[in-house]
Amino acid sequence: MSGIDVLGYAAGFVTSLTFLPQVLKTAREKSVEGISLMMFLVAAINEVMWIVYGALLDNWVIILTNSVVLAMSLTMIYFKFAYKNRVKTVFVEKDVFPTHIQK
Repeated sequence: MSGIDVLGYAAGFVTSLTFLPQVLKTAREKSVEGISLMMFLVAAINEVMWIVYGALLDNWVIILTNSVVLAMSLTMIYFKFAYKNRVKTVFVEKDVFPTHIQK
């Protein structure tokens, strides 16, 4: 394996982690507030094109890397629809201030 191959695999691995923090945060919070659906739709289309390109070149680094990113993009698109009407619950404690401060 050449240095160029190692660089390609390393770049592919790092690229495949691109959306992971957002996917994990969204799954944990079950909130898609402020997340752009269009961004993930464009990313998904882009990843499909890269996968086709990688297949035509028989380049597994391109195929695998972009397949992982496509899976995360599709997950975010799913989350966007699944959590779009979800209301975030906020708990407010009743007696937050001492009595002598309250009016």
